[in-house]
Amino acid sequence: MDKKEIFDILDSWNEWAGPKDIGLMRNSYVDRLEGLIQGSNQVITITGPRRAGKSYIMRQMGRLLAENEIKKENILFVNFDDPRFLSLDTKLLIQIYDIYREFMSPTDTPYIFLDEVQEIYEWEKWVRMMHELKKAKIIVSGSNAHLLSRELGTLLTGRHLDLNVFPLSFTEYLMFNNIEIKTSLDIDRKKTEIMGFFRKYMENGSFPEVTLSDKKTEILLNYFDDLLTKDLMKRFRIRKTNAMKALIKYYLSNAGNLMTFSSIGKYLEITSDTIEKFSGYLEDVYLIFQLKRFSFKVKEQEKSPRKIYAIDTGLCNAVGFRFSENIGRLAENIVYLALKRKQIVSPQIELFYWKDVQHREVDFVIKDGLGVTNLIQVCWNMRDEKTKTRELRSLQKAMKELKVKNALIITEDAEEEKKLNGFTVKTVPLWKWLLTEEGG
Repeated sequence: MDKKEIFDILDSWNEWAGPKDIGLMRNSYVDRLEGLIQGSNQVITITGPRRAGKSYIMRQMGRLLAENEIKKENILFVNFDDPRFLSLDTKLLIQIYDIYREFMSPTDTPYIFLDEVQEIYEWEKWVRMMHELKKAKIIVSGSNAHLLSRELGTLLTGRHLDLNVFPLSFTEYLMFNNIEIKTSLDIDRKKTEIMGFFRKYMENGSFPEVTLSDKKTEILLNYFDDLLTKDLMKRFRIRKTNAMKALIKYYLSNAGNLMTFSSIGKYLEITSDTIEKFSGYLEDVYLIFQLKRFSFKVKEQEKSPRKIYAIDTGLCNAVGFRFSENIGRLAENIVYLALKRKQIVSPQIELFYWKDVQHREVDFVIKDGLGVTNLIQVCWNMRDEKTKTRELRSLQKAMKELKVKNALIITEDAEEEKKLNGFTVKTVPLWKWLLTEEGG
């Protein structure tokens, strides 16, 4: 590629040629990213699933820098998903940097944003060189958690900071739909509207583009194809395409269920070793998460069945099960994602499920530091007395064993507080819990 071709690509993505689309502001992420950039001279890595909004957050950060008196020519944004780039290697990185300097003549240490950088072979060596020579402040993004951290970790031990981006929280989802919640009075006043959007949040998921589009299923299926071909098949050189598709559909159809690699292998007629390997890949690209059983013995944690959750309930409905038939499991998946977002901000938090020998089960155990701080049970329909008694019995047993005085049941619409032999169990609707959990 010649200089003019490369600069034309850069010109179309950067604000020195005029304002670009930066989408709707996601202030919680931009504020954290600004803190990481201003608080250190380390490389910043932004990771998360494809289409979760990483690119827009980087562009929003670039706009904020420009508004804070950083000259536009000192900010470079490169999108390696742009199909006009032909050869993706470190030579291209060197070319881009040289052409940028030649055409734009930055007057200070530039801020360089490299989007979907994992597409570039051996990109991490160039980043390390630029970092060590203090030639730029570098922010990179990628859709692969394990490989991105491993590649940087090898060459930049202790010299990079991470920001993890998820699809929209429910609070962000309402904001994208022009619903603003500032006070508890707003919640009461807009309750019917909020609950209507919550049903859509459960059914269609919360990828930003899906939220803003009328063609939700089509976009979700395109996401799935991109994830399969670009993030999985190409990156991990997978030949067993049908086996991978079958496993993904199984996981997205059984979110929240207990499972083992061997049981899945028998059901799908695939070896348990392949199931375990493929499951690791699916975690790497943020499609699924594995939740382990709580135990003080690490060996018992590793041997016990795991719960699988998906990155997005819309994907579950588009690729796996249908919304109306599995609303309880979707609710549980949404609670898990909210807890994961909390864990991103507070990495000391650990998440587990609890189960005893009598098969009594609690969906979520939250451990903060050395002790368990909370238990959460998700039960969509609490109208049946037998169901209510069963859930309370499981919680009471877990509270006694784990020495936790307060617990929570998250449901569709019930709201109450119960005292059980010195223990307190609150029941709260999921939509209201999300607003409290995410919006304070």
